[in-house]
Amino acid sequence: METLVIQTLNGLVFSMLLFVMAAGLSLIFGQMDVINLAHGSFYLLGGYIGFTMIRQYENYWLALIIAPVIVGTIGFIIEYAILRRIYGRHHHLNQVLFTFGLALVAADLIRWNWGSYVITVAAPPQLQGQVPFLGIQFPVYRLAVITFGLTIGAILWIGIERTRIGMILRAGVSDAKLLSGFGVNIQLVFSGVFAMGTALAALAGVIGAPIHSLYPGLDFEILILTLAVVVVGGLGTLKGAFLGSLLIGMADTFGKTFLPEFALFLIFAVMASVLILRPSGLWGLRGQR
Repeated sequence: METLVIQTLNGLVFSMLLFVMAAGLSLIFGQMDVINLAHGSFYLLGGYIGFTMIRQYENYWLALIIAPVIVGTIGFIIEYAILRRIYGRHHHLNQVLFTFGLALVAADLIRWNWGSYVITVAAPPQLQGQVPFLGIQFPVYRLAVITFGLTIGAILWIGIERTRIGMILRAGVSDAKLLSGFGVNIQLVFSGVFAMGTALAALAGVIGAPIHSLYPGLDFEILILTLAVVVVGGLGTLKGAFLGSLLIGMADTFGKTFLPEFALFLIFAVMASVLILRPSGLWGLRGQR
């Protein structure tokens, strides 16, 4: 029973980490119709920048703020300078080729700057140690990650569903040309969305560093799981990203614990089962239109 409780909590921790990642990727696809295969690179870059700031300033909270800002700015520049030039060309093919190439370049730059060894990052002093929870001792930092993921989800939902900016974003999905006719700079909106999505990936990188460490190749590992989340949940939806992250996070955690030889198979089995029943995902925009 104790093992079940521990692994359930670990599954929730990983699910919330995946959700922050998938929310950024789903936001970019849902608002811009862009497939970003460099999303895992922004995660890893955020983690490494956060690690550098923690080592230099010994302040985790500063890293949690500055790393997403830096990576979000990089994302804004990439979208403004390059990505917007390939919208609509051969549908998604150019986007896939460009972002995959960007991921390869980013991987080499990260390896060149931070090396090829595993880097461990300590949790902030305020969140170290363990506390009794549901009859077990569980790390404070992991409980904080669950709370943080839920908080980010609530903020994003309110921002998209209950604010003027969110209304503009949702209108841009339906008809970008009509929205631009009302005087809205739709290209600036798209740049902001891409920056926000990459900033969320970097935020997840800083949050996940004390749990999973940092090492070359983690970018593609986390990208595969994030893609599975958005496919299961439904492309372009925040609710779908949340539900998908719960399914994939739990499948990965319990698979590695009880069926380590079939852990990866279990994830894709979940994805295949959902797509057979609902080809557009659990909450896919495609299915709603």
